Amino acid sequence: MTTPAVSIKDLHKSFGDLEVLRGIDLRVEYGEVVCVIGPSGSGKSTLLRCVNLLEQPTGGTIDVLGVEITDRNVDIDDVRRHIGMVFQQFNLFGHLSVLDNLTIAQRRVLRRSRSKSVKVARENLERVGLSEKEQAYPPQLSGGQQQRVAIARSLSMDPAMMLFDEPTSALDPELVGEVLSVMRKLALDGMTMLVVTHEMAFAREVADRVVFMDDGRIIEQGTPAEVLGNPREPRTREFLHRVLHPTELATDEFLDDQAGPAGPAQVTIPKADPHDFA
Repeated sequence: MTTPAVSIKDLHKSFGDLEVLRGIDLRVEYGEVVCVIGPSGSGKSTLLRCVNLLEQPTGGTIDVLGVEITDRNVDIDDVRRHIGMVFQQFNLFGHLSVLDNLTIAQRRVLRRSRSKSVKVARENLERVGLSEKEQAYPPQLSGGQQQRVAIARSLSMDPAMMLFDEPTSALDPELVGEVLSVMRKLALDGMTMLVVTHEMAFAREVADRVVFMDDGRIIEQGTPAEVLGNPREPRTREFLHRVLHPTELATDEFLDDQAGPAGPAQVTIPKADPHDFA
């Protein structure tokens, strides 16, 4: 069996008495796109942040790019040089131009020359469709453009893999598509990607594997067709039904809201097929 890009075994993470991750086992192969979905508070972002030790695990082991990062002697800064991460917020330097945002880490961390850093930055700005914005400043850009700059900044460090923590959650709906389009291109280029997302259409179209988490555990995982199209677990079906049909109320919830002194009104609400996610 080949060495995976990420291997997580029996991962636990607690914040005081609150156990957020409860024994996670997960592999991500090189070139694979894995989308992690689940309700808020399920531990998705904490899992992602553990992969580059932005959160220190309470127990278990994590191997990234062939290095056990949970070894107390690991040089985590060296490992992080090979991992790109894109957050919900853009975290750009507002006082620097787009081009300078893309070159500063190259020069200080990778010790690249100014000319080489600019060349790489311009290649990646073209990759995300923002070549004409290199002299702009982040406050002059839309949210979608800022997130694309953040992706280009990560790509400029030549990462072996990319982590995305709900990269479209802070965007207006009309700007989501431009960011997802860049991520689709990365997937087609063979980039290893671990993506926490609530964009089900993106997960269905781009992911090689979808992982559903709830209450700090992986409930089920499989291909998009399996998890999104024909989920085995009742909890997965319930979550997907609520996400994909947000305007529908369960009959008992509706009746609870409508109940008066004379008893609940007799209302029948047809339930959608939980397996129909078209």
